[in-house]
Amino acid sequence: MADRWIHSASDRGRGLPGLAGVEHIGFTVPDLEEATRFFVEVIGCEHVYSLGPFRSDGTWMSDHLGVHSRAVMRELRFFRCAGGPNFEIFEYAAPGQETRPPRNSDVGGHHLAFYVTDLDAAVAHLRRHGVRILGEPTASSGPSEGQRWVYFLAPWGMQLELVSYPGGKRYEADSPVLLWQPSV
Repeated sequence: MADRWIHSASDRGRGLPGLAGVEHIGFTVPDLEEATRFFVEVIGCEHVYSLGPFRSDGTWMSDHLGVHSRAVMRELRFFRCAGGPNFEIFEYAAPGQETRPPRNSDVGGHHLAFYVTDLDAAVAHLRRHGVRILGEPTASSGPSEGQRWVYFLAPWGMQLELVSYPGGKRYEADSPVLLWQPSV
């Protein structure tokens, strides 16, 4: 069963040659200091290093990053968050910048999910820190049976999720491939 974890699509002749996994997830926040406090003090990530500012008088920003050519990346910070991918968190100033996070139902909508070993303890921790929880923890059904989850919001409205399935999920019993999960 353990070797179901190590095979990638590229091992079978599909996908990116040498794909080893997700190295980082990048996202933009309105206030990098607030985001740093939230991810370090509430979530438990570690700030590793910072870069910036970055700007260009030409078209480098639009050519390489797909942002307005006069955008300024004020700073970016890298965080390590337990055993998952790293976070690269940006603060930009840009003409025409959208400041409202997308909903999950919007194109480009997204959320970050944090695996926790004790969902109820993690929810209680978030509540003690005044974090807005969306609804109550929900037990999944179907192939995800065995999992519980709940959404919550970062102070700037970004959607996040806690998920836990300490006994595994139902699909694992007969699937030739397992979804990644932390080794806890």
